[in-house]
Parts: sequence; structure tokens; C-alpha cells
Amino acid sequence: LQAQEKNTFTLEEAITFARENSYAMLDAHDDIEAAKKKVWETTTMGLPQVNGTVDYQNFLKQPVSLIPAEFFGGQPGEFAEISFGTKHNMSASATLSQLIFDGSYLVGLQSAQVYLKISESIKEKTDISIKQGVINAYAGVLMTREGIDILKKNKQNIEKLLFETREIIKSGFAEEQDAEQLALTLSSLDNQLQNLQRLEQYNLNMLKYVLGIPIENNIQLTDKMEALAVLNSDLNILGQKFDYTTHIDYKISENSVQANKLLTKLEQSKALPSIGAFINYGVSAYGEKFKFFSNDQKWFGSSVFGVQISVPIFSSLQRTSRVQQAKINLDKSERGKMETVEKLNLSYQLAKTNFENALNTFNTAKESLKLAESIERKENIKFKEGISGSFELNNAQIQLYGKQQEFLQSIFDLISKKAALENALGR
Repeated sequence: LQAQEKNTFTLEEAITFARENSYAMLDAHDDIEAAKKKVWETTTMGLPQVNGTVDYQNFLKQPVSLIPAEFFGGQPGEFAEISFGTKHNMSASATLSQLIFDGSYLVGLQSAQVYLKISESIKEKTDISIKQGVINAYAGVLMTREGIDILKKNKQNIEKLLFETREIIKSGFAEEQDAEQLALTLSSLDNQLQNLQRLEQYNLNMLKYVLGIPIENNIQLTDKMEALAVLNSDLNILGQKFDYTTHIDYKISENSVQANKLLTKLEQSKALPSIGAFINYGVSAYGEKFKFFSNDQKWFGSSVFGVQISVPIFSSLQRTSRVQQAKINLDKSERGKMETVEKLNLSYQLAKTNFENALNTFNTAKESLKLAESIERKENIKFKEGISGSFELNNAQIQLYGKQQEFLQSIFDLISKKAALENALGR
């Protein structure tokens, strides 16, 4: 699924898309692939290894050795100057080596598997974070757009009322102050509308970034704010049992403990001997001229087999110190695991409370908006009939506009707090 192939999203489609295309998720996938390669890299350390070497030497000036001259019939105490060897030497060899036993290697294999699990856990946590990020960004765009629509309707109503008021003023049945008050309200709505329109583009670009879509691309959102509010008003989530052992943060803390256990074993294993075997075969050739690739060049072969045992004897307590450090880190990770359990329980309690409060605020804001609409509608009628003035109407309008914003914010909070509760549950 490529970013340029998709431009229309429901919320669920946006979440699915981000899980495949967001920058963070692509990085998480790469980290897992790198961890798999690391596992194989560690595994190959215990498999047969073959290395080859080719060595060529050209003695521009051959070294001279001094030999007692009496070996060649000379006087005792005198030395003869002799050069040994040939001007050109070439050799080639191949060595097959095999690790037989190494405690560090065995621990390394286990550590590589834990490293892979850690990468997979980080991907799972990234997936959860991406879901929450998409929900907040998507809802943020919808809230801005709903706010723009409301302000446009309010502006149209005020413009109509201002026109009617000015006509009434011409007839002498209203004061100029009434029109001035409406004009002031209209100016305030214009300013708010411009601010929201600028904010809308930023929120939309933020959503594109979370999805992994280039900012210059166009996208369309098909879900509506109130429909999401109804969807997120489901109380069934409050009845779900919280199990910290299934939460990704707890799994990550367990992986940390396991990793530190293996690091402790690794330091302890360094006190064990290591055993390896090898077999080598090589050929060599010599000559006063460079003719190693000629058919008449004579090559001399050699072969050797060996076993090497390395036994640590004394390290001035260096290994002991490293083991103790590893055990300290293991103790810290065990405490961190216990702390994670407490944090998860507290986070769940807070998320549950916040969701309940958000749900209560949403229901209250919904009812308050209905009352504010009713009050403003009645004051509007009274104003047109000359029963009340612009001051009373302005207060009713300000109250209505405030309740409209509170209602939109309550929907956003409800959606956001529901996502946070799902996160706290480890879903």
C-alpha cells in the first residue's frame, strides 16, 4: 500500500494505513529485519569458517647473514657474507576453522534471540502509539472543521440579523447601538473563523505526517465528529478486566530482565575455556624471476591440523568485577519490572477515570448546548420583537458560542480519552 494510492480515509482506514506506511512503523520493521540478521550473524560464529591468503614477496635487496668463515675453510674469527633464499617468493593457503566450545558463543545465541524479541516488542508498542496518534490527529482535524462550519452558520445568522436590525433602525424602531453590538459580534466571529481556517491546514498536515503521507498530497476524511462520539461512548470498555501481564510495557520490562540475566551469564562464561580446531593447506613457490604462472614453476605443498584450547587463569579480579556489575544491573531491571507493574495499574486507573469524566462531560455539554440554543433562539425572537435589547441577545449569543466550543472539545476529549484507555489496557 503506497501513500500516493490512497487519499480517502475513515478513521479505521487511517489507522490501518499508518500501521503500514508511517515513518515510525517503517523504522520498526527495519529494526526487526536488522535483529533477524543479527541472530544469523551470531549463529554463523559457531559454523565452519574458511579463510584464504595469498602472499607475494619481492626482495629488492636481499638480507645478508654472517656465517663463520671457517665453515667454508676460512680463518677462525672471520665471517662470510651470505644471502639466503630467492628474490621472488609466493605462497597461498586456505584454513578451515571450527569452534568446538565457547560459553560466550552459547550465551550470545540466546542474547540474539532476546534482542529480536525486544525489537518485536518495540514494534508492537509503536503500533499502539501510532493508533493513538492517528485517532488524536484525525479527531483534531474533524473538530477544527466542525468548528469552522459552526462559525460560518453563526456568521450567516448574525449577518442576517444585522441587516434586519439596520432596516428596523431606518424605521426608528431600534437604536444604532443594537447594530453596533451585532457588528462587534460579527467581527469577533470573523477573527475566530480565520484562526480556525489556518489551524485546520496545520492539523491536516499533522495527520498526513502521522500517516506517512507527503504534506503536499490531498486527502479526504469521511467520518463525522458526532458519529465518532457515539462510537466512543460505548461503556463496554469499562467492564474489561485489566491484565498487566498482557501489556506491551510489561513485556518490554520482562525482556529487559531476560537480557540482563544473559549479560550476567555472559560475564560468568568468560571464565570457561574455549576450544577450537583448524586445518590448513598451503602451497609455496620460489624463484629468482617472477614466473609463478608458468607451467614449469614448481610449487611445494604443506598441510597442518591443530586444536587450540584457551583457558582463562587470572584476570586480577577483572571478570569478578564485571559479573558483579552485571548482577547489579539485573537487580535494577527486576526492580524496574516491579515499578512497571505499579505504573501500569496507576495508568489504567487514571485512564479509566479520565474516560468516565470525558463521557460525563460530553453528555453534560450536549444537554447544555441544547439549552443554550433554546435560550439564544428565544432572545433572538425577543430582540426582533423589541422586547429585549442587544445586550441580552449578545449575552445569549456569547453563551451559545461558548457551549458550541465546549461541545466540540468534549467530543475530542471523549475520543482521545477512549484511545488512552485502550492504550492503558494494552489493546
